Amino acid sequence: MGNAQDKPPGSGGGGGRSDQAAAGSGTRSRGGAEKPNRAPGKGVVNGSQRENSPAGGQQRQDSPAVDTSYLDAPAGALPPHLARLKNAGNHLFKNGQFGDALEKYTQAIDGCAEAGIDSPEDLGILYSNRAACFLKDGNSTECIQDCTKALELQPFSLKPLLRRAMAYETLERYKKAYVDYKTVLQVDTGVQSARDSVHRITKMLIDEEGPQWRENLPEIPTVPLSVQLEHRDKPVSAEVAQARAARAVQDEATKKEARFTLLKREGNDLVKKGTFQKAMEKYTECLALKPEECALYTNRSICFLKLNRFEEAKKDCDSALQLEPGNKKAFYRRALAFKGLQDYLSASSDLQEVLQLDPNVREAELELEVVTGLLRQSLMDSTAHTPRVTDCV
Repeated sequence: MGNAQDKPPGSGGGGGRSDQAAAGSGTRSRGGAEKPNRAPGKGVVNGSQRENSPAGGQQRQDSPAVDTSYLDAPAGALPPHLARLKNAGNHLFKNGQFGDALEKYTQAIDGCAEAGIDSPEDLGILYSNRAACFLKDGNSTECIQDCTKALELQPFSLKPLLRRAMAYETLERYKKAYVDYKTVLQVDTGVQSARDSVHRITKMLIDEEGPQWRENLPEIPTVPLSVQLEHRDKPVSAEVAQARAARAVQDEATKKEARFTLLKREGNDLVKKGTFQKAMEKYTECLALKPEECALYTNRSICFLKLNRFEEAKKDCDSALQLEPGNKKAFYRRALAFKGLQDYLSASSDLQEVLQLDPNVREAELELEVVTGLLRQSLMDSTAHTPRVTDCV
């Protein structure tokens, strides 16, 4: 059973039972769902219809078999015939047939009364499940009634608390919704939908009532520690575990992004101040978080150049060019690194690459003139130091 609400807060849906939309022709039952009229020649088995053959009700051989094994799954302390109704309701709800699911839950609730079954946990779940159907169909008033009944049977149960809060919010009864959401968070601080709703409603109440808005709230019940501990010890379903894992991954990604942004900003500020060693350390931390961020390599290469660590500056520019082969900054700064390493031919090649990518880079033009002069001088020096070879006599 899910907790999501289809209709946005502030929409209608406060009508009574007679306001439910008809699910089809037939006899109307509690909550607006209708019992389908049986067509001639058809029977109903396990909540699904089958066609009767003239020979006595055997299913047509060309009809695919319908899997109804889910009906016989255990359902708490409910006897088999009521467990089947509950399981049928769950199946219908998962398939979006909320009116039909509501009918099954109602039959199960009535069946418990007729059989004299007094199981607060099972009855609480049935009321909570039926409340979810009312919520999906936009009947917030009856949803609240069923949730309240479920909470009387099982105090501080999360799903009815959440569903009642959503129904209150739909009816614009924001203070009551706020109280229920806050109660949910006492039981489980990790319910993201409750946290988001508390923030949203708080802002609305501040806008409406000003700084004194808390004084007009109903009393928020204190959830006993025993209930909190019991909830923590309960084994979670695969669906809940998956949602929690996804939320943990999202939270970790958000923290990682925030730290990355902070470190990068600090590195940029340190470069502006000329504190290149510390800036280099900040960029190194950033790269541990995002090793595929090209700008970090070009930024750190500046620090290495200023610290005369030319080989490391060259390697950073190599890494940047592997990520972005046409990066002008990487070519230019690698040229400066080659210059520092006295590899003037490679420096000249990179500067020409910069000017080919963008002929208007004035710094590259000026640097190319300098490097060309240094290259010419190095060639002359090399020639001057090369011993002459004399002819043999």
